[in-house]
Amino acid sequence: MSVRKLKPITPGQRFRVVNGFDAITTDKPEKSLLAPLKKSGGRNSQGKMTIRHRGGGHKRRYRVIDFKRDKQDVAATVKSIQYDPNRTAFIALLEYADGEKRYIIAQNGLQVGQSVSSGSSAAPEIGNAIPLNDIPLGTIISCIELRPGQGAVMARSAGTFAQLMAKEGKFATVKLPSGETRLILSGCLATIGAISNSDHQLLVSGKAGRSRWLGRRPRTRPVAMNPVDHPMGGGEGRASGGHPRSKNGIPAKGYRTRSKTKSTNRYILERRKK
Repeated sequence: MSVRKLKPITPGQRFRVVNGFDAITTDKPEKSLLAPLKKSGGRNSQGKMTIRHRGGGHKRRYRVIDFKRDKQDVAATVKSIQYDPNRTAFIALLEYADGEKRYIIAQNGLQVGQSVSSGSSAAPEIGNAIPLNDIPLGTIISCIELRPGQGAVMARSAGTFAQLMAKEGKFATVKLPSGETRLILSGCLATIGAISNSDHQLLVSGKAGRSRWLGRRPRTRPVAMNPVDHPMGGGEGRASGGHPRSKNGIPAKGYRTRSKTKSTNRYILERRKK
């Protein structure tokens, strides 16, 4: 895992920091695991813009990822580590003993030729998906389910990981990347190891055009708007904008939006850090 700082031969490359792609072993995706990916441009089914600053960007094809890891007690070999344009983490191509191929999110340290498996009988080694009640305490985990059989929903982006803190009864206590500590059913699967591409946070786009390649359109600062357009707009001269808030008036930067009556609040032992 490394990053490269480009030589400033153009203004856009002066501050550009790109991924070294040391872990990537091939640039050809597995054709049988590709699916079309349609862009919405931020519009809903009625054609109305419901999300601002979306649109354009390079055409992509979706890589079908196996988040459920439901092919249990069957060994698979890591054939390659690949780049995925739809996520920050790298992905690994697995080939099972029966010839089936699947993509999974690659963990840090996963090597080509390594054998991985899932299920209660799997050893607690990098890349193996194991139920929480069979994982040793203190283990670094990622790709965690919230309900058994649902598929991984937490700790899936580049460099993230959680830690298994305790096990009691049918629940396991897990400290999540946000700092939140919560109870998760111990029958849920989690993958051993932290997610790959931990240097993703060090990347620098270098120019506005790269945001356009990624499908992000220009964003106008709220304080530059008029009062009719945004709660932080208006004022004489260069007004700071008052209390930070969204376009529909919800306060930002510290205001808690989680419902106080949400049924899953009882599973949260410690809230995430502000």
